[in-house]
Amino acid sequence: MKEKLKAIRQEAIAKIEEAKDLEALNEIKVSVLGKKGALTQVLKSMKDVAPEERPRVGQMVNDTRTAIEEQLEKVQKEIAKRLREEKMKKEVIDVTLPGKRHMKGHRHPNQIALEDLERVFIGMGYEIVEGPEVEYDHYNFELLNIPANHPAKDEQDTFYITKDILLRTQTSPVQARVMETGRMPIRIIAPGRVFRSDEVDATHSPSFHQVEGLVVDKNITFADLKGTLEQFAREFFGPETKIKLRPHHFPFTEPSAEVDVSCFKCGGKGCRMCKGSGWIEILGCGMVHPKVLKDCGIDPEEYSGFAFGIGLERVALLKYEIDDMRLLYENDMRFLRQF
Repeated sequence: MKEKLKAIRQEAIAKIEEAKDLEALNEIKVSVLGKKGALTQVLKSMKDVAPEERPRVGQMVNDTRTAIEEQLEKVQKEIAKRLREEKMKKEVIDVTLPGKRHMKGHRHPNQIALEDLERVFIGMGYEIVEGPEVEYDHYNFELLNIPANHPAKDEQDTFYITKDILLRTQTSPVQARVMETGRMPIRIIAPGRVFRSDEVDATHSPSFHQVEGLVVDKNITFADLKGTLEQFAREFFGPETKIKLRPHHFPFTEPSAEVDVSCFKCGGKGCRMCKGSGWIEILGCGMVHPKVLKDCGIDPEEYSGFAFGIGLERVALLKYEIDDMRLLYENDMRFLRQF
């Protein structure tokens, strides 16, 4: 029995010293000290040992187990230390190396233009209001004095979802919704995405952005509209900017006008940006049609108002001298980094 225990001890310690990793150590431990291990089998054979010899043999088994466990623990610590040192060598940080530069995102030119525009109108006391992009025909057309037979309702211009539901073609439905609440006075701008069935080119897209403005109160006149737009033009395009109003027609305003600003590039002398005219068209406007007021529950005898619509992409293209609207949406980093 003594020789057998000595052999088990020597063989186990030799294997432990040859072990290269923790997995190999665990296999040795199981093969020697496990339930079916060599040392466990010796303990099971103690019943065959003479009673007077059992204490001595039992002590020998315990000594053998202790020696093997001590060697296992010693080698386990050595392997763990070696593995930790190897890992630290791989993960070493060279503090003399230059740092990695991380690219930071920034605002899109459309967003920059929108925030500049909102700042101007918030400074004049306007409130920013938003509305749904999927809209009812009732708000998008009917309440804005666009009847069923109007050309603007042609399916070639509008994305219809059902007969009565569509993707809004303008942000004017937000104005109708606000007027319908009946809370006076009204002084709002309504920025948002709109949709029209247009072919993509340098100046058109099936999805673009508008900023609609609306003021409704007692004694509002066309002079108030003109003064508001002059203030906007000076703050947005520069203090020397002038505006010019030309008669036009919109179903939801009467009288209506299109607004030009003096070219902020050449000061009105004529250049490539203004095509030699000295003026650049930027928006449409007018006094809110009495029928629109009435249909939205406002008494046109007591209240009046004006409205205007600004194409966000248009003013962004002008402000930053961009000649192709598609550049705003192609995600070309060479273009976007300029802003």
